[in-house]
Amino acid sequence: MKIEKYKGNITPELKQLLLTADPDESSIEKYIKSSQILVYKMQGEYIGVAVLSHSSDQFELKNIAVARSFQGKGLAKALIAEIKRLARSLGAEYVVVGTGNSSLNQLALYQKCDFRMTHIEKNYFASYPEPIYENGIRCIDRVCLRAPV
Repeated sequence: MKIEKYKGNITPELKQLLLTADPDESSIEKYIKSSQILVYKMQGEYIGVAVLSHSSDQFELKNIAVARSFQGKGLAKALIAEIKRLARSLGAEYVVVGTGNSSLNQLALYQKCDFRMTHIEKNYFASYPEPIYENGIRCIDRVCLRAPV
């Protein structure tokens, strides 16, 4: 499995993969320009992507997505491990991530990767243009987690 840094403009194919994890295209456009991007490609097709944002006070996993047909094969865990290595090389002590209260699979994944819940941001997703539903639950609150690198 070869995960590598991505440089260049975001292709429509890569944007579609990013949108599977964050349906707010304007949000993606804001953070993607100043972030580090890791990708996994197979036969020229993007299978996985992870985005690390770095500000003066924290490193954040802003987006992680794996093509549906490749989920459950360890690729997300590998991407998170690479994001942690990248963050450590940039001087981070920890990485934070936020996900929806309804994102049960993502919450499980992050905890398997040593992330621990720190707090909840109430009504974070309430202003999204379209309501988000996962697992029969409306996504309204953002669950924030943190992991050492």
